[in-house]
Order: sequence, then structure tokens, then C-alpha cells
Amino acid sequence: MTINEFFYSSKNQIRKLYLKSNLYNNKISKIEIKNISYRPSLSILSCLVKYDKKKIKIEELNKENIWENELLSGNNLKKLNNFYWLFSIDLKSSTNITQSIIEKWIEKNENYNAFTWQLDILSKRIISWISNSKLTYDKSDEKYKKKFNFSINKQINHLINEINKSQSVDDKLLGCTAIIITGLSYENEKFLNYGLELLRKIIINSFDEEYFPKTRSIRQLNFYLKYFVLVRELLKESFNNIPEYLDEIIFYLGKSYVIFSKPEQSFLFNGNHQNDRKEFNKYLSLYKYKFENLNNEVGGYAILKNKNCILAMDVGNSPQKRFSHNYQSGALSFEFFYKDKKLVSNSGYFQDYKNKLNLISKSTAAHSTLIIDNHSSCSFRNSRSYKTLENGLKISDKNIVNEKNYWLIKACHNGYLKKLGILHERSLEYFSEKNKLIGTDKIISKNKSESKKYDIRFHMEPGVKLTKTLDNKTILIEIENSGWRFSSNCENINIESGIYFGNKNLSSENQNICLSGKTKDISLDIKWVFEKIQ
Repeated sequence: MTINEFFYSSKNQIRKLYLKSNLYNNKISKIEIKNISYRPSLSILSCLVKYDKKKIKIEELNKENIWENELLSGNNLKKLNNFYWLFSIDLKSSTNITQSIIEKWIEKNENYNAFTWQLDILSKRIISWISNSKLTYDKSDEKYKKKFNFSINKQINHLINEINKSQSVDDKLLGCTAIIITGLSYENEKFLNYGLELLRKIIINSFDEEYFPKTRSIRQLNFYLKYFVLVRELLKESFNNIPEYLDEIIFYLGKSYVIFSKPEQSFLFNGNHQNDRKEFNKYLSLYKYKFENLNNEVGGYAILKNKNCILAMDVGNSPQKRFSHNYQSGALSFEFFYKDKKLVSNSGYFQDYKNKLNLISKSTAAHSTLIIDNHSSCSFRNSRSYKTLENGLKISDKNIVNEKNYWLIKACHNGYLKKLGILHERSLEYFSEKNKLIGTDKIISKNKSESKKYDIRFHMEPGVKLTKTLDNKTILIEIENSGWRFSSNCENINIESGIYFGNKNLSSENQNICLSGKTKDISLDIKWVFEKIQ
């Protein structure tokens, strides 16, 4: 253990003791008791919660033993304590039973608890309790209301006290939303002003000069937009002023979101996985949000589209280290769609940081791009709970051309330069009339050294069929709606088995086309072609 780690650990232990002390309990118990006056419409919350078509009757739950169930653990225990399951309860259910369950929770968790008062669990619980006030609050007696109001305000005081210590921007935004909802519902200006100021700081610190998340995460882009729109609609419904900075960030995030918003298309870059955006798109339409964007590049992704095809390539610099928790080393990787079916994919992202598959999914080998000497283009190191960037990369010589029958995306990265003395340049050309995608991967050796092994992989989604021809020079590809032919000037063309992480925290087997060979002490061009079989 290093000295810094020792001091961090010691400070953490002292902090934990303080949070459990009577001194801290008295501090967060100083509360001005008010009743709920504003109740958010459940329809506004629908952007966050997946409502089950089949509603649960509260009577079906074991209200006597729900908080004594020792068999629950992990995510199930989190879900129980965050109370988001209330959104699935039939509104015709008994308010008495619902309130009895909440009252028992309050009695069991009256004071700070390291697990049940975690920021994300606490924030969701507050949002759920207030949003479901028809079940959780209405028709209750004054004694219960007093307990309920006191508990919510005490938890918010703790949230305000701890939220700036969180390393997770996602948790901060979730907590910020809980504070704002509480401020609106209880007409508490202190909470509301604190929440809005925290929101402003999150916006200032989390986005680049083009208003794209500094993480370069598409998944986080969707997350931010949902919460910003939610906060705006809550302010609007409660007849409060909407800050100009909130309108501005929604406008710019919306312009980026619309590029990635088609439900049938999930781009597997930098922490993203398969997402069904149909419901959120309906939500945006319901609340009259409409976004447009004609740009060819957003957030470091070149994305070219026509009525049949989409070509997307990662042409962005790696993020700063503190924004790299979900970054993957897939510079110059690409994905190609034909009529909403993916021909070439990346492998996706395994989100669970504690699982070894997380680091595997971050590797360059998990992307449709070039690997030198079995090295990734970026390296990662352990940073508390996450794996963050140790060595990043820069993009240069970027060129994007979007003409009616011709596309070009070209860029170069220096991820292999420091360690191996090599630059990687890639160009993708698409000829729409011929349905032909031509790629060139140029390996540029900047100093004379011994030759090194290279691999170029093209990952497929599970279920895509690959067949190598007898001459070993061509691979036939069968996707759901078309057939394609792959060829290359590389002598070694093979079909490999791989792992696909496109669905959140799940893995399945897939296949990839792999080109392999040796570098030279001068530039080497590897050319390859995907051509639709007519």
C-alpha cells in the first residue's frame, strides 16, 4: 500500500465513523417540517422508469417480512431499497399497506446506514416516494406524514452533505434530481436553489466545448438528456422558471442525440451497449422536443448516412483520465449498417467494473480495427473501483467527405507511437452505387526496428454466418437481409471465434474476420473490401 493509499484509506475510515455518530445524526436532523404541496405527474417520470404493463398489487407482497428477508443480496437488495418497484404497483392497491411498508423501512433505517443510504439508492428512493405520493403519502394520518416528511428531508440533508464527494457524475445527476424534486414538492427554496446550482456545475464540468460529454460516451449522452429533460418538465409543471443554461444544454445534447436515436441502430463505441430508444423517443415527441442535425461528425464520431447505409468511425481523441471510466481503446474502429442490419460491429462493452470481462471489452482486440504486437492502442490502470486511462492517444490528419455516391472517412492515431514507434492510418471509402466499402490500413513505422505482428479484426454480431472459400482468399458473409463478399491483399485471412458484449453485462459467442501479418521498417498498406453480392 502506498502512502497516498494509506491516507485515503484512513480518511475513509474516519469518515465512516463520523457518519454513524450522534453528532452527524443531529446535524442532518435539523429540519423545517412541511407537507408535500406539489406532486409530479407520473407521465413526466416515464422517461426514467420502464413501466410494466402488468401492474403488481401491493397486497401480493409480504409486508410483514419484506425488510427481514436475508436471502436478498446485491442488485435485488438495491432494487428493494431504492423503491423504484413502486412505479409498477397498481394505483388501486391499498395505500395502508404501501405506507406500512414505508413506515417499517423508516423505523429500520431511521439513521444513516452505509448500504441503504448510498447516493444512488437514496436518490431513487426519494424520487419514487415523492412521485408515487398517491400511494405513499395521500390519505395518511398526521403521525405518518410527520415521519415521512422528516425522513425525506433528513435523507436530502445527507445527500447535500455527501454529493460533492462522489466520483460518479451519474450519481451526482441522480442526486441532483432528487434534491430538485424535493425542493419543488416541499416548496423548499434552499433545496431547490442548491439542486439547480449543482445542476449548473455538472453541466459546466461534464461537457466539452461542443456540448458533448467529456467521456465521449453515447450511453451517457442519453442518460444526461433524459435527466435534463425531466428536470425541465418538472420545473415547467410546477410553474417555476427554467434556467437558460438548462434550455441550452438540452438543445445541444438533443442535436447529438438525434444522430444516434434510431431504435434499430446501437453504435457500440466507448461504453455503449444495445439500447431500445423507442420509449424515450415517444416521450420526447409527447413533450414536443424535436431535434435536427446535419453534421457528419459529433463527439469524435464520423457518421455518414443515406437511405440504405450508415458508416460510423471513432475519429476522436481519448478523453482526459478522469473521464475515462467507460472509455474503450477502439480508435479508428468502425461499424457499418445495411438497411438497419449491422454488417461490421464492435464487440460492445461489459459494464460491470468488477468482472474481468470489463477490461477485455476495453481492449483494442474487441474492436473492428488494427492491433500491433497484441497491444491495445491505449493502456488502463486500476483507479479505486474503475479502470481508467494510463496512456491515451491523439487523432490527426482527419478528413471526412460526404457526397451523393461517395463517402470517405480518413484519420490517423498515435496510440502505438511511444511504445512501438508506429502510427496507424485508416481510410474508409464507400461507393453507394456499387454497395462497396473499401478500406486501407496503413502501418507507418517511424523508426527502424524488428518487424512486429499485426492483426486487423472485423467483428460480427452473433448469428451472422461466415464462410471461407476454398481458395482461402475470400470470405462470404450472410446477414439477415443481404449477402456480402470480403477480400484483402493480406495473405492470412481467417475466421475466429470471439466474445460479444453488445447486451448489458452479458456475453455471447460471435465470429470475426481476422487479417494478420508482419510489419515492415517502412510503411505497409493493408487493403480490404466488403462488397454486396447482387
